[in-house]
Amino acid sequence: MKKKALIFGVTGQDGAYLSKFLLKKKYDVYGVKRRSSIINTQRIDDIYKDINYKSNFTLLYGDLTDASSILNLIKKVSPDEIYNLAAQSHVKVSFEVPEYSADVNGLGTLRILEAIRSLNLERKVKFYQAGTSEMFGSTKEKSQNEKTPFRPVSPYGVSKCFAHWITKNYRDAYGIFACNGILFNHESPIRGETFVTKKIIQGLIKIKRGKQKKLFLGNLYSKRDWGHARDYVEAMWKMLQYKKPEDFVIGTGKTYTIKDFINRAAKKMNINIKWRGKGIQEKAINIDNKKVIIECRKRYFRPLEVDYLKSNALKAKKKLKWTPKISINHLIDEMIEHEQENSNDQY
Repeated sequence: MKKKALIFGVTGQDGAYLSKFLLKKKYDVYGVKRRSSIINTQRIDDIYKDINYKSNFTLLYGDLTDASSILNLIKKVSPDEIYNLAAQSHVKVSFEVPEYSADVNGLGTLRILEAIRSLNLERKVKFYQAGTSEMFGSTKEKSQNEKTPFRPVSPYGVSKCFAHWITKNYRDAYGIFACNGILFNHESPIRGETFVTKKIIQGLIKIKRGKQKKLFLGNLYSKRDWGHARDYVEAMWKMLQYKKPEDFVIGTGKTYTIKDFINRAAKKMNINIKWRGKGIQEKAINIDNKKVIIECRKRYFRPLEVDYLKSNALKAKKKLKWTPKISINHLIDEMIEHEQENSNDQY
């Protein structure tokens, strides 16, 4: 009998990749999105065009701020696995909408868990909660694993800490097979446009084509552990197939600055740049035409910065037999190629 998976946040980057991964595993996939006047299903539209998958995929409407809609969805689908990938996921935006971030990210997770308990599905349903390396925040440890204390420095990070601990609480108190995946930064060609990696790729392409003069960024020296979302959704699935529910850090164990990412992307696009200045005055100059193409702006800095994140995913490697396959260079290649193809333009 086919397994059924219910994915909250199906139209996001991870939801789209996870849907396709599970469909290849012969699951019936039920994806949940918020109802809105804007059609934002472009990341999953190709599922409907695939005759092998479209009959096994169902799009449903729900909202993590509405407990009754969550309960009704779970009751209707009666899934074997639930993946909570829905969130207000932009860190800087969480400072502007802290209450909403807490409601969706923190209480939304509680509402799913409480629905599982209320429907007496504790022994049937397996639950995955999407955590984040932002929970580590201002950590001073050289690398972060499952035992590293959380020190969040944003409403987003704080809300995800609540989600993490309430998931563990319901696992311990009610015996729910519930796992937290503490995922470090993971990107892809379908990353949202407000995220810095996507912003860099799109900005450099527009500058190359003469459609944009400058790219404005914030902290160039934040260090991040970047992987590919396609690798990371496999780790989510592996957690729910493991013999018992546990929490896992997922990452590459390699760290790069924003500036490193820019340099790699620019080189691949044959944009020759050199850096001048320090701090907020630092800027990138196109060597070929002597024009400034990248500048820093105060408004793009967070109120509190997370300077350094680097994963230690040894537990996942040992217990889940999971390791990342896609390098940062291949990731950047994919992102550039996607932007190029979708604009019908060439370098």
